[in-house]
Amino acid sequence: MHTFRVNRDLPEGRYRLREVFSGLENAESLRKCIDNSGILKKILRETYVMLTPETGYMYINDKDGSLIVSLDYLRTADEHYLYLDVIHELVHIKQFFDGKNLFDEAFSYVERPTEIEAYRVAVDEARKMGMSEEAIADYLYVEWVTRKEYKQLLKTLGVNSGS
Repeated sequence: MHTFRVNRDLPEGRYRLREVFSGLENAESLRKCIDNSGILKKILRETYVMLTPETGYMYINDKDGSLIVSLDYLRTADEHYLYLDVIHELVHIKQFFDGKNLFDEAFSYVERPTEIEAYRVAVDEARKMGMSEEAIADYLYVEWVTRKEYKQLLKTLGVNSGS
């Protein structure tokens, strides 16, 4: 994460990934997941980011594979969370280009194979950064899942929150 940089001052609009987030080529867990360095370089070079005033965090546009990021989240989020979220979403971009259904409603959010894969990569990177299990568990909490689903996600990912 030491080379990761965020440009928090950009206005709403469309940008190349590296104009908003740089230093991602050094994310070991991402390189491990996207084991073909040519594909990773292509994703880092060709991905577009839409900065938008909508509320929320970030997600992949399943029509074109671009990354949609809330301006508020970009400007106010903890840098560690942004870093892990971008890694998570880059896994989804790889999945998108592999033809996977990112929003397969046959699965709940915490059981969806694409989410589990993306979260595994983010958790692996968080551990490499030295985050505690409790901090990783805090990172994994999202308000659109129930407490039971959250605990299921922690268990699936092997995160021991201490609770």
